[in-house]
Amino acid sequence: MATVSELYTHLNTLLPRSLSCEWDNDGLMVCGDPNAEVKKILFTLDITMQAVEYAEKVGADLIISHHPLIFKGIKHMNGEDITSKKVIRLLQRGISAMSFHTRLDAAEGGINDILAETLRLQNIQKFEAEEGLDSRFGDLEHEMTFEDFCLYVKEKLGAPSILASKGRDTVSRVAVLGGAGKDAIFSAMATGADAYLTGEANYHGLLDAAEMGFSVLTAGHDFTENAFFTYFKKALNEKFDGLMFAENPVKCALYHF
Repeated sequence: MATVSELYTHLNTLLPRSLSCEWDNDGLMVCGDPNAEVKKILFTLDITMQAVEYAEKVGADLIISHHPLIFKGIKHMNGEDITSKKVIRLLQRGISAMSFHTRLDAAEGGINDILAETLRLQNIQKFEAEEGLDSRFGDLEHEMTFEDFCLYVKEKLGAPSILASKGRDTVSRVAVLGGAGKDAIFSAMATGADAYLTGEANYHGLLDAAEMGFSVLTAGHDFTENAFFTYFKKALNEKFDGLMFAENPVKCALYHF
């Protein structure tokens, strides 16, 4: 059986802090006892109070999330704000929490590789999306019409809807960036891709891209990152024996209609 410290040391080796953007705050978020044994891990995109309660329900000793529990910092640890309330509850229940955010976005086999593989892209290559963060682009198995590609993305990601701007009638090459990719539209365009898939982008960015002959699809921040846990299951199973995994049944705290 592994301890919190052993798990974090292993994951921190695979996903070093040097991969994180400067503004990010990922890593070991909450840990009352680094030598505590971990039998079950809960994966959740965000550490909401619902996720904390679910971790208690399934008997998880550790939560691994994509988005950091503590991002902007905590001024008071008194339970008056939601973040400190969750930290206190985790400590009281003996549950540790780790978050791997932009370092997983940039890593080999991370978020953007998972996204590219979900779309079954071929000839996958890297491109610098923003602030040194590498993303991916590649070719579809066969050319699609813009409309068919939107439906294909919706089906592959299980997204309830796609918001897209049409820059051209067909799509062969696709650039991807999980999460909030509004600042990488021009970088994605520079790859020679016909379309760019990300989680969210702003209205004017979508319009400008279309006018420049470049299609942009936004499938929801959550739906482009929900499969993050596949990286950790593989990485941990290769190193440790006997770990049990659970996934938060609530994939996102937001509602899509």
